[in-house]
Amino acid sequence: MKTVSKEIQDLSIKSLESTFNKLSNAFKSMTKKGSNTTIVKKRQNAVRIGIESLKGTWNGEDFCYDKEIILTSKEVLQGIIPSIEKQIAKAKEDSSQKTLNERRITALKLAIKSLENRLL
Repeated sequence: MKTVSKEIQDLSIKSLESTFNKLSNAFKSMTKKGSNTTIVKKRQNAVRIGIESLKGTWNGEDFCYDKEIILTSKEVLQGIIPSIEKQIAKAKEDSSQKTLNERRITALKLAIKSLENRLL
């Protein structure tokens, strides 16, 4: 994986942690309503594994998942990107929403790359 500045590393981890928290809140809310939570739970798990992969790569933290889980997580993270790209396209230039989503895309792409490297 290419060298990533400490600032981008920190922003990416924070972005994914924020995404994880949003998914956790959505899961709780949907569970209360009796809605289907399958997609939210898959995304939540994939984001958590992405965070752990990045922390393992950058901070030397433990990461112990089998190839099947890594591959599934990578695919789920890749599936999130198109909806975020649509949000970026709709966002006003220089808006905080656009910045947030651009950071989220960067973080997701870095997590995907980190997971791909673990499959080699």
